[in-house]
Amino acid sequence: MGQVLHKRATTTHAIREAIQQSKESLVKLAKKYGINKKTVEKWKKRTEVEDKPMGRHQTLTVIKPENEAAIVAMRTTTWLSIDDMYIALKDEMPELTLSNLYRCLARNGVSKRPDEEKQPREKKLFKEYDIGYIHIDTAEIRIKDEKIYLFVGIDRTSKFAFAKLYRNKTRESSLDFLQLLKTKIPYPMKIILTDNGIEYTDVATNKGVASGVHPFDQFCARHDIEHRLTKVRHPWTNGQVERMNRTIKDATVKAFHYDSFEQLQEHLALYVKAYNCAKRLKALKFKTPLEFVTERFLNSPILFEQNPYHYYTGEYTYQDA
Repeated sequence: MGQVLHKRATTTHAIREAIQQSKESLVKLAKKYGINKKTVEKWKKRTEVEDKPMGRHQTLTVIKPENEAAIVAMRTTTWLSIDDMYIALKDEMPELTLSNLYRCLARNGVSKRPDEEKQPREKKLFKEYDIGYIHIDTAEIRIKDEKIYLFVGIDRTSKFAFAKLYRNKTRESSLDFLQLLKTKIPYPMKIILTDNGIEYTDVATNKGVASGVHPFDQFCARHDIEHRLTKVRHPWTNGQVERMNRTIKDATVKAFHYDSFEQLQEHLALYVKAYNCAKRLKALKFKTPLEFVTERFLNSPILFEQNPYHYYTGEYTYQDA
């Protein structure tokens, strides 16, 4: 019959037996068999050559058998939470702790409540919008010792994106970006979602309510655009553009070195053009953002302010997107 050894065994039964019968020193035996001196010492002290069972093989508990039966009966009858059971039983069972109570329930297979007691969390569907719902955000970027700001806008439905760098994160920068965005996106912007930064709104300085005099809000009002704000300290509500920020950083500043602001700006424009024209997205059923937009244009051209075919690269068709 073959020998059964544990995974990390460094000796066989024959070596162990030889160690036990040898009168040589521990150091010589360790060198002879290429093993640790402590291993030699261990087998010298033993009379058998079989591995001993590893780990704990019996359950140690301070809970009396009759108390354990009462605990299980209470659990299966009431299905109270472990905390509630502990509060109810701790006076009658001084040895009881939350830890040994849980282990008691686990031993008896009742540590979890029945599946029917668990109410599955209702999954909310992501609300669908037509094209024209734009997420906008600002991210900080550093090249050399210079701090610059990346403004990004992306359509929730078409994933069509636009980005530009600014040296300052000001009202003037956000307004300039919004004006450029309106000229670059070939269809009207209906809703814009931003955070509560001072470049986008004055809620922080106006007791939590937008006054309407902020240049960004005034531009939206003039062009019949609804300006929505994310909840304070809830950046994930604007997660679509947050993810786009990360995508752009991974493709630019995290992958390449830039000598100047202008060099990064040029590469950024090329990347955004490639993203819109060539990046096939699973969310769009593996169409590019531009393919999705042009398909929408063919179905409803009245919704568009510009012909999106001008965004395709090629002779006589190039337009910086």
